[in-house]
Amino acid sequence: MSIVIEKEPALLADLLERNALKYPYETALVELNPIHDDAKNLAWKEYELVESGHSAHYRSELTWKQFDDQANRVANMLHGIGVRPGDKVAILLMNCIDWLPIYFGILKSGALAVPMNFRYTSEEIAYCTELAEASVLFFASEFLGRVEDIRQTEDMKGVRRYLYVGMDPPEWSTGFEGLVAGYTADRPETAAEVSPDDDGAIYFSSGTTGMPKAILHSQGALYSAAITEWKHHGQTHDDVFLLIPPLYHTGAKMHWFGSLASGGRSVLLKGTDPGWLLHAAAAEHATIVWLLVPWARDILDYIEDNAGALEALELSAWRLMHIGAQPVPPSLIKQWKEHFPQHEYDTNYGLSESIGPGCVHLGTENLHKVGAIGKAGYGWETRIVDENGVDVAQDKVGELIVKGPGVMRRYYRNPEATGESLKDGWLYTGDMARRDEDGFIYLVDRKKDVIITGGENIYPVQIEDFLHGFDPIKDVAVIGLPDERLGEIAVAIVELKTGAAATEDDIRVYMEDLPRYKRPRRIIFDAVPRNATGKIEKPRLRERYGVSELVAKQTQ
Repeated sequence: MSIVIEKEPALLADLLERNALKYPYETALVELNPIHDDAKNLAWKEYELVESGHSAHYRSELTWKQFDDQANRVANMLHGIGVRPGDKVAILLMNCIDWLPIYFGILKSGALAVPMNFRYTSEEIAYCTELAEASVLFFASEFLGRVEDIRQTEDMKGVRRYLYVGMDPPEWSTGFEGLVAGYTADRPETAAEVSPDDDGAIYFSSGTTGMPKAILHSQGALYSAAITEWKHHGQTHDDVFLLIPPLYHTGAKMHWFGSLASGGRSVLLKGTDPGWLLHAAAAEHATIVWLLVPWARDILDYIEDNAGALEALELSAWRLMHIGAQPVPPSLIKQWKEHFPQHEYDTNYGLSESIGPGCVHLGTENLHKVGAIGKAGYGWETRIVDENGVDVAQDKVGELIVKGPGVMRRYYRNPEATGESLKDGWLYTGDMARRDEDGFIYLVDRKKDVIITGGENIYPVQIEDFLHGFDPIKDVAVIGLPDERLGEIAVAIVELKTGAAATEDDIRVYMEDLPRYKRPRRIIFDAVPRNATGKIEKPRLRERYGVSELVAKQTQ
């Protein structure tokens, strides 16, 4: 039986142990998985087949005590295979009900959790495990081919143990379920020795400008994220959080930390089909749903394409919709409120380097400021500075810098990048912003994405926000491409809604309300690529429409 020591929480594991003591037999985590080709991989777990609602799906759950017990077993298992405090343990899994117990087991063991992007290529998996110096890798069937491809390479020589989460582990790995079942659920001794000042986790930057950087955070920073989220959204024990984004990313997990702080139930939803999402929210009586912009747009399109869809669902429990990870077009929120007038709306701003969302926070009471990312979050400070680090005047554009309890320790094994981003305790975000007369901060654009055309600065986010107001447009990205006369020109990549019709001339007429120098010189109709956290992959677009076209011209 687990031994839970009551004390004032200072670590994430303390919150888990407190919940296991207070709510031992209440549900902590639910996993919902629609039936599809990988359903056979669920057989090793206790899943219930549910055939009501939008579609048949599998459902599994853990109580708080089961959650804590499993985390203890993971920690004891890691000690049993030679993992010691300070070692690094990587997690390469899709969202699943085992993800968080594994993560907390690593934290309790005193090792560092190293979550990895499930979209990584073989090359990126090898690079990130080597950079983080991971000695153990948890992985599942979805990654078998990628891991097998690189297992024998020099890049993976640091990984000495492969733990397979699923049925029929390959012979060169160890089955996680069978191994962990042999260890006790007693609280590991290391859990009492871990302190807030210890290293806790390594996360990776999105890699939109090259290979990812490894971001080192302390155990105390992880805990601070839970308190910040809880303070911002006031989660109670009765709230139900529908968790959709990937757990490897700080955004999804740190929002879930608010449920950890309150002991509320959370639902891990596999799949982002808008109909499935709405039906899951209804079936589980979700009160809080965190969305990315593309998913919110998909939901709105689904509602418009399926008359009466909302009337057939019981969604009265849903109280809060919030969005993060990228700028949110005000037109999107206006349209959302037309369908969901009862919803509170919020947005948060953050970076993996600031332990995810929360260093800037709008607040549900500030709907009149939609378009802003908000003010300094709980426990945080913000400034907007020029290239010399001097604060700029109100409404002037500068770089947003933040300071608070969740600022990273450093970029792991990268002192040069650390020195560029951390100065006197302030994290330089690389985001250009301005502050209005009421102190609310508005993102203007990424510093590296600013387009300089004919000596004028153009901020793509401003143009993207404007174009999102044109009804036929589903998504849009604005990038700068080289131009011999102007230096750069703005180019808009436009993705139309399914069934919508609009010509380049239609869009140019709509843009007549923009100052002439801000109007994109070219319009390209194409899909807008976004990564797993909803950010536009602008380097891919620059390469597709810039470098490739220039090379083609030079070789003609």
